[in-house]
Formats: sequence, C-alpha cells, structure tokens
Amino acid sequence: MIAAPRAIFRYARRVRARSLSAERLHRQLISRQPFARPVEVVRWFGAIQAQDYPASLWALGLRTAGARQADVEAAIADGSIIRMHGFRGTWQHVARDDARWMLGLVGERLVAGSGRRMRAIGLAPKTLVRAVDCMARALDGGGQLTRHELAGALTRARIGSDGGRLMHILWYAELHGLLCSGAPRGKHQTFALLDERVPPSRALGREPSLARLAERYFRSRGPATERDFAWWTGLGMGDVREAIALAHPALERVELDGRVYWNAAGAAGSTRDGAELLPAFDECLIGYQDRAAFVEAAHVRRINAGGGLLRPIVLLGGRAVGTWRRTIVKGAMAIVPEPFARLAAREREALAAAIDRYATFVAQAAR
Repeated sequence: MIAAPRAIFRYARRVRARSLSAERLHRQLISRQPFARPVEVVRWFGAIQAQDYPASLWALGLRTAGARQADVEAAIADGSIIRMHGFRGTWQHVARDDARWMLGLVGERLVAGSGRRMRAIGLAPKTLVRAVDCMARALDGGGQLTRHELAGALTRARIGSDGGRLMHILWYAELHGLLCSGAPRGKHQTFALLDERVPPSRALGREPSLARLAERYFRSRGPATERDFAWWTGLGMGDVREAIALAHPALERVELDGRVYWNAAGAAGSTRDGAELLPAFDECLIGYQDRAAFVEAAHVRRINAGGGLLRPIVLLGGRAVGTWRRTIVKGAMAIVPEPFARLAAREREALAAAIDRYATFVAQAAR
C-alpha cells in the first residue's frame, strides 16, 4: 500500500465555510467555465448525476461555456455522453470512453447485492438471463428502443415486465454492460447495446481504475472527505482508502477545523457574489455526504425533505438562499424562486441574471 502524503496546508477556522464552498465551486465548474463542450465537463467529473433527465441537462449546461440545451442533447444523441446506471446504482452521465472501466469497478458488486430483491419480485437468475438475451436480440444491429418497446419485446417472449420488473431488468442489463442510452426520440429516452455505442477497449484493471476514480472525484469536488468519496461512489471504506493511496501523487491532504479532506493540487477558487440556479440532484449537493459547506442546518429540510429528493436551489455567494421551480403560467415558462428569507435589491438583480442565463440555455423567455 502506498503511504498517503502529509498535510500540506490548513484553512483558518474563521473562514472555513466560505473557503470550502469557494474551492468547491471552483472545482465544480460553477464559478468558472473552462470547457466549451458538454462531454469535456462530463469527463472532468468522471460521472455526473442524471436520474432527473431535464435537470441533468441543465447541470451540464450550467458548467459549459455558452452551451444551449440542444448542444447537450446532441452529445447524448451521438453517444459522446452515455447515460447509464453506475455508482450507487443510480443514473449518471459518463463520457463514452469512461463507461467500461467504471462499470468494471461497480457493476458486478451492485448486481451481486440485488439477488434478494430480484427474487422477491419474481426475477430468478434464469429469468434475468432470458430477459437480457431477448433485449439483445431486439437491439442487435443498431436498434434503439424505448422502454415501452423493450417491454413489448419481453412480453412477446413471455417474460413479465410489470410491477417494477422492467425497471429492474433494465438496471441489471446496464450493470452487466449490455445496455446504455441511445439517442432520445422526442421526449422519450431510448436504449441501445453498449457494444454498439461504446467501442471495445483494453481493460484498465482494478488498481488503475481506483486511482483514476479518486483523481476525477477530488479534482472536480474537492476538498472532500473519505466519507464524501465513499458516499458518492458507494464503495466500501477499504476500497476508498486504497483509491486515495493509489492516487496520492495527484492529491494533497488538507486539514479544515480538525477534519481531514483531500483535494487535487492547484490554486483555490474565490467566492463570487453572483447567483446561480442549481438543478435538482446537483453535484454540489449530491457529491457529498456532508453538505454543510453550501446549506445551513436550518434549511436542510427545505432542500431534502426525505425520500432521496434534492430540490433545485438558488445559490448566492456560495450559500443556498432558497429553492426554485420551473412552471408554465399562461403558456409561458415561469421561474418561481422560493427564498428562505427576503432578498435585498442587489440579490434580486443577481437572481434575475441567473434566471436569464437559464432561459437562454433552454431557448425560452422566462417570467
């Protein structure tokens, strides 16, 4: 095992929260947008949350210089960006050339832990093998089918897909490296064969994969703790510590108020006073087990009321000052902010600028 590096610097206690949020916003590509293509953003992060598809488009647009929603959807349609189940078994966007080594780290382990649940809903191992084979035949030769169309193929093969079984079959097939996202068809997502969307590549190996994962996580979300990394990846603490040790030439150890954080080497960011509309499940929140750098304890329940939902937030000066939602009012798109407290005039101006930026991304006027 490679020894971890010693402490390199320490933040002062009196500026801890502001310094931590500023550095994370810099790493998270919120306070800067150095990349012009959405796939470059995805590759920077390694994987980015995508369970709420419209929100995931804005998560990429927010971080890509001059991006429009059509640009992000084009990258998904051509396969530069792949949407699949990955870390923690949840939907994520990954770059095409990262899909296989990431699945190699987590796919088999997640499937192995799902046996009891699969049997409980009537999906015995033999049934799953039949279902995977059926979908492979239906998609072979460049096919891209919707969830409904795949359910029809399973029904014709006399494989039940109701009662939540279809979702679990698709999840199983993705984690086995059979399926991934195809090109969207209107408002419907499609599935395609991974082998037809992602060219075969030489296996990376477990240790290089762990090292690469740690490098990607801490360069895009640092400073973060071991437990933050474990939460986001779903890996055990043994694997987490090994990954950090393997990646240590690219990482530095940081002490903040007596806690140990890890970060990629490089200059720290600075907090800016502008406002940002962060989408639901944004990596600024879901990337960490401890979200106190962005959210005060008094507001946690307003953002995360339970059930795994993380609402869209308004960020101002690196702190959450409210939530927001998109709705339709008299046929026009409206952005409805719900601040935790009354905003000052300059704060409302900053919020209006953030709303304008979102409206430009989706190519709609906003009220």
